[in-house]
Amino acid sequence: MENSRTDTQSVQEVLGGSAVQKVGSFRYLIAQDQWHWSDEVAAIHGYGAGEVSPTTELLLAHKHPDDRERVERAIDDLLREGKSFSSRHRIVDRRGQVHHVLVVGDRLTDPSGSLIGTEGFYVDLTDVHEGELKETMDAAVKDFAVSRAVIEQAKGMLMLVYGINADRAFDVLTWRSQQTNTKLRTLAQNIVASVNGNVPFDDESRQMFDHLLLTAHQSPDDAAAQNSGSSGGG
Repeated sequence: MENSRTDTQSVQEVLGGSAVQKVGSFRYLIAQDQWHWSDEVAAIHGYGAGEVSPTTELLLAHKHPDDRERVERAIDDLLREGKSFSSRHRIVDRRGQVHHVLVVGDRLTDPSGSLIGTEGFYVDLTDVHEGELKETMDAAVKDFAVSRAVIEQAKGMLMLVYGINADRAFDVLTWRSQQTNTKLRTLAQNIVASVNGNVPFDDESRQMFDHLLLTAHQSPDDAAAQNSGSSGGG
């Protein structure tokens, strides 16, 4: 799946300097009750690419019995209250091998900001020495949060300038990252730093944005109607 590959690539870039090698992404959509996982996450659970479609029941069945209730509670908190989560726990793959994993999940929203699911990544920590686990886990969570924020800023700039949606903006960033052999986070940081204070806007553009800012509490249709009425009355 194209989105899973690009999601995994971005997560791997975020964690590029760590000792962790096995990284994969996941996504869950509430309305469809549908999970997606990357080939790497499937492999951590002992499955080949496309061998099985993940479900909530399957994922929970692979959690270590001693960790299952805690993980299920964290997922419920995210889906009911929109809380982000990070968890270090154990999963048991289909061959019975125990994996120590770090799972980081964040709320997934639609353009209006409504919660529609969760997405995040798995890190297989099984081969990492115990002394490195906490340092690796803390760094991974921190780097993921920082990188995601700056990538979202760069995406927003591309959406504004080119009039494209979030997925296409991410595609453009990923393309430039691959073309220039530059980490996605670095590329996004450079775009944000270069744009801030260096891209001029004419008075008309500023006035238009002033109006958008001051009417943002209204729906777009109401704001447009009010603006049309004001123009007609003049």
